[in-house]
Order: sequence, then structure tokens, then C-alpha cells
Amino acid sequence: MPDADPASSPIVIDFVGGAVGFRLRSGEGRGQPLPRACGMAKGALPTVVDATAGMGRDAFFLASLGAEVTLIERSPQVHAALDRAMALASAHSDDLAAIIGRMKLVLGDSRIILPTLSPQVVLVDPMHPERTKSALVKKQMRDLRDVVGADPDAHELMAAALAAATNRVVLKWPQRAAPIAGLRKPSHQISGKTTRYDVFVTNT
Repeated sequence: MPDADPASSPIVIDFVGGAVGFRLRSGEGRGQPLPRACGMAKGALPTVVDATAGMGRDAFFLASLGAEVTLIERSPQVHAALDRAMALASAHSDDLAAIIGRMKLVLGDSRIILPTLSPQVVLVDPMHPERTKSALVKKQMRDLRDVVGADPDAHELMAAALAAATNRVVLKWPQRAAPIAGLRKPSHQISGKTTRYDVFVTNT
């Protein structure tokens, strides 16, 4: 799969400033819903695969807390933008370089790659159902949707994730959205303001 020039994409990814930088500077920690869902609340540092890397924010956040994170992105344009953002962040400071050092970026389809891995945790954040009012969706997410499209294979991706994860799969989903059709009930849920994390424990 050929790489793509990030300059040809509307996707802008920034691990130094913006929302990601603010999140890091504000000291958000393991008590936040995402790391709790990933099993990090009590000091654990699981190996994580972010199967739908996208803008990379969640992967960067988990890596900033010490987790080793593999980011899988199947869009060449988004992959190229992530690669560039990671390089810029790594060159910016030693602290950011340490975080980026815990992030491994892979180009490809998670449904194919996940069976070759044995992560403790798989994070799945498919393109969510469109809201009726497009103004509610931030511009960056609209740009991302324009580039990568929808995720009609989310159920297949979840099946691959559930087969690969040795501890749990975390599905990031809108708080009020209907579950993915045909998916079993989660072991438990952790709710944020607008997002819920459906946790599927796999080591029982």
C-alpha cells in the first residue's frame, strides 16, 4: 500500500500544541475514562493496539501514561499525517520524544494485522454514526470522515480484536448511540461526557 503525502490531505495532526498538547499539559491521568477502560487505573501498563488510529489522540494519551501502543491506520493519507506529526513531536523535546518512543505506527488493515499480534488491550474507535446536525461534528472529524469514509466493517474489526486481545477490547462509542448490530453485550461500560467505553473482557 503506497504512502501518501500529508500535504495532499486536509488532515492536520499536532502532538505538540492544540487539544493534544493541552491534554498533556493539564495532567490528565489514569483516572480518566479511557485509561480506566484500558485497565490502567491501578498502575498497570498494558500493551495496547489502537486498531483505528485516526488522529492518534487516544494512542498519544495512553503512551503519555507509560503504555506501549501500536497504532494501526489503513488510510495512507492519515498514516502519512500521523508519521509526520510523530516525527515533529519527537524532535520538539525529550519529553515528547519519550512518549513517541512508546508509539509504533503501522500502515494496514487491522483485521489482517491483529491476528499476528497478541496485545493485552485492543482499542477500537470506528467512525461513529453520523449526527443529524453536521455542525455538531468538529471540523477535524469532518475532514477525517471525508478522507477515510465510514466503517461498515466495524463488526468484523471487533471480531478480530476480540480474538487477538489477551485481556480486553475497548470499544469507544457515542454515549447515546445504538450498539453495533450483532455484537455481544460488553462486560461493563465506563461513561464520559459524550462518549462511552464498552469493555469486553477476553481473559475469563
